Amino acid sequence: MPTYSDEAVVLRTQNLGEADRIVTLLTRRHGKVRAVARGVRRTSSKFGARLEPFSQVDLQVATGRSLHHVAQAVTRNAFGEPLMVDYPRYTAGQAMLETADRLVAEEGEPAVQQYLLLVAALRALGQGVAGGQMRPGSQLLDSYLLRALAVAGYAPALTHCARCGRGDRVDFFNPSAGGVVCTGCRPPGSVPASPQLRAYLGGLLAGDWEATRDAPAPLQRAASGMVAAFASWQLERGLRSLSHVER
Repeated sequence: MPTYSDEAVVLRTQNLGEADRIVTLLTRRHGKVRAVARGVRRTSSKFGARLEPFSQVDLQVATGRSLHHVAQAVTRNAFGEPLMVDYPRYTAGQAMLETADRLVAEEGEPAVQQYLLLVAALRALGQGVAGGQMRPGSQLLDSYLLRALAVAGYAPALTHCARCGRGDRVDFFNPSAGGVVCTGCRPPGSVPASPQLRAYLGGLLAGDWEATRDAPAPLQRAASGMVAAFASWQLERGLRSLSHVER
């Protein structure tokens, strides 16, 4: 079978038979790939823990008719190690993996930006640092969700009304409308969005950590709720892992 090499992050796994496992990977050059890792659940497996969720690996993959096969895997980064002892960050990381899995729908289609964004987010989550400052896992997750959705074409409107485009009196946020809405356009279910909250969301979307540095906890919690609602609406069904994230 023809083979190719790539780097990848393991998104999820599924047991197959007595000793095998189907591994879903987000690769740098080949997009999302599902491959069988033969004998990986045996204690004598040469792959060991290299093909567990959160692992970034160098892969050699043999192409197959329906599923590819992992021929070789070498660990680049074990992003999961620091998360296993920190439940809030672990659940935030699970939400990141699920989001990447959902946003990159077509297997084999290149998704370089999504891959690089996920790697950077997992690294920051493991270190707990972004912009030279310690950050809560929920804040790093909110930034990742907004940026990943933007890369996929679902960026929220944060400065002008998502419906009429006016730039003043945009004092409300509505997930189904696509972001902030003005007083005249707000549909039922809209929630107030102060200028400070809109600026904070803009900082998360742009990765401007300086703009989010001094945000008070109540504002962060309000923003997290909006981000979660927006992500769930755009993905058409909720992310299961979001319900476990501590905010």
